[in-house]
Amino acid sequence: MPLIAAAIALLFVLVLITLIVPLSIIQRYRMGTARRRARRWIATVNVFSIALSATLFLISAAVTNMWIPRAFLYSLGGLATGCVLGLLGLATTRWDLTPDTIHFTPNRWLVLSITLVVTARIAYGFWRAWRTWQATADETSLIAAFGVAGSMAAGAVVIGYYLMYWAGVRRRMTSHLAVIAQPRPRYKKD
Repeated sequence: MPLIAAAIALLFVLVLITLIVPLSIIQRYRMGTARRRARRWIATVNVFSIALSATLFLISAAVTNMWIPRAFLYSLGGLATGCVLGLLGLATTRWDLTPDTIHFTPNRWLVLSITLVVTARIAYGFWRAWRTWQATADETSLIAAFGVAGSMAAGAVVIGYYLMYWAGVRRRMTSHLAVIAQPRPRYKKD
């Protein structure tokens, strides 16, 4: 009886995950393309937290490289690609400057392409897992056959993109605040 309850609970969790993943991807796209007010403290927190995440990611990729060939190399390549895309994203972002604030709207096509990379990698991972599961066991490990190195590269693209993007938002915000802080000359009326 406990085995049946555990199986039902596991099935419920799998169905829930299956329903939540597409909704979370759609919501991530919507939030990624929304017009936002640039706040320096948010940009600073994002830069430092994503930099910490990138560091931990590369450390885990180096450790993973012991079991899965080229995992670290793929991760470095993905991170570099993400950084280049982040610079492209900054160049194509719409900036709305006012005397007091700065708003930004990320490029929809670039956010969509990064979202589709993640979605395609998740779908490919499921397909690859299914095909590997059906195949007979050979000398390749099951984890390496799932395409973990490619998944790590896709994740590194996202990390690199947001690291460079938020660093650019913070830099833009800092330069805008410096211009605002300069004293304005007063003119006498004649």
